[in-house]
Amino acid sequence: MATLTVWKFDAPEGAAAVEDTLLQLQKQELIKVLDAATVSWPADAGKPKTKQLHDLTGAGALSGTFWGMLFGLLFFMPLLGAAVGAAAGALGGKMADVGIDDDFIDSVKSKVTPGTSALFLLSQDAVVERIREAFPGGHTELIHSNLDSEKETKLREVFAG
Repeated sequence: MATLTVWKFDAPEGAAAVEDTLLQLQKQELIKVLDAATVSWPADAGKPKTKQLHDLTGAGALSGTFWGMLFGLLFFMPLLGAAVGAAAGALGGKMADVGIDDDFIDSVKSKVTPGTSALFLLSQDAVVERIREAFPGGHTELIHSNLDSEKETKLREVFAG
């Protein structure tokens, strides 16, 4: 089963730094990256930059359209104003149809702020303890996962240590 996780980093370059780490871990068969994307928000920028990690994922399990819709809903729609209110509502409804709920959106919006970054990762077959050892230093926070509560708690414990 594929696992969707969203990780927050306390630096704008934090999520991008994980890209090389994930590639190495995938070569060691410690994780299978199905798709991934990053959000980087420098402290002095008005809005975040998003990037799909094509070089990690090949064709990817999700399309660029999905990532674009998700990031538009999370970060860019409020900037477009009332003129696109109906379109934003329709987009929000479409995202809810594919299992992306308001709690997820609110959680990501509140945590990914200027001066931070985030990694959206769709993966499977992860050896969590070995992956934690390979992650770059610094604070990493799990914002969201589609794991059951017991597995999510274990994952949070491993990355908190």
